[in-house]
Amino acid sequence: MPSNAVQEQVTTVQELVTTAVREHVTTAVREPVATAVREYTTGSLAPVPQTYTHKTRQEEVLLRTWERTGPDAFTVTAEWPRDHRFYRTRHGLLDPMLLSETIRQTLPLLSHGAYAVPLGHQLLWQDLDWHMATPAPAAGPEIPMGLEGPLAPHARSDSAPATPAGLESPVALRAGSDPEPALVELRITCPKVTYRRDRAASIALSVEVLRDGAPFATAHSRFTIQDRAVYERLRGRYADIGALRVLPLSPPASPRPVGRDGFEDVVLSPTHTPDRWQLRADTTHPILFDHAVDHAPGMLLLEAARQAAQALAHPTPTIAVGMESVFTRYAELDVPCWILADAHPADSLGRTRVHVTARQNDRDIFTSTVTLAPLPTHL
Repeated sequence: MPSNAVQEQVTTVQELVTTAVREHVTTAVREPVATAVREYTTGSLAPVPQTYTHKTRQEEVLLRTWERTGPDAFTVTAEWPRDHRFYRTRHGLLDPMLLSETIRQTLPLLSHGAYAVPLGHQLLWQDLDWHMATPAPAAGPEIPMGLEGPLAPHARSDSAPATPAGLESPVALRAGSDPEPALVELRITCPKVTYRRDRAASIALSVEVLRDGAPFATAHSRFTIQDRAVYERLRGRYADIGALRVLPLSPPASPRPVGRDGFEDVVLSPTHTPDRWQLRADTTHPILFDHAVDHAPGMLLLEAARQAAQALAHPTPTIAVGMESVFTRYAELDVPCWILADAHPADSLGRTRVHVTARQNDRDIFTSTVTLAPLPTHL
């Protein structure tokens, strides 16, 4: 999903839709939606339609069932395959990016299924934060051993986001020997929903994720929604996917430092600087480009942040246990996009944090602070 437009893009949209805003935007819920919200029914699990996830390949749909449990509260179940073609199980652990993709799929699900957004409208990601469950620290949390160089824990950040107490991460990601998919439950609340006429125009959601009944992760996200006509005016020439020019695919970085097993899944291209890469946007990739789009998908940017963070931590084997990401601009496919990484102070548990920035046309279009934990020696 795309990033939110910056100020000049917002200004353009405001000029284009001033009349529509005066006529349609309201802080009150119009009657069709208000009635649906008032008359919600609990205990009515329903299957998740494939179209409500914006995935064209059925096998890529992670969500299984959903139900409304309150006026702006929902429970969603998802299954994580242990043998996914892209989100691979490595070192006996499920890929934490399955959490990002699961949250991403809930955005269209709630938009279309709960908040009257017609199919074909565009969802614009603003931000996504998630953190794996971690045990509450004792009197003096131990600093993970084995990190060397610029990413060695040299400082503690008192402002690091709180994480839920539960199964210890990254052990919480253990795949186990059971070949069946891992079942997770998402308990979602939407504390802020704004409306345009009878559909949602923006949604903020908070998510508590459970696995085997135990706290597994928490997540927060915000996104806005545009009807197709406004979106096409906002995107201008980029809205014509058929005429879109895409840069030639640059060579991939070495897979192992970025936490990948094969070149085909590497989304970074090396430069002469060890903490700077070019984004590889392989529009033929069956997972990251599940369908034709006019920009680099949000999941591609998140994957680039994860790979850059792990590359900076290399040769220490690590796994992402948290991400705090902000989408500022669309990442265009016809202009080079540069990925830069630098070390941040460690969090309150001594875990490594890496700040990743995507820069295009000399402007920052995306940022993500990735928290890394050393791989456990025993699962």
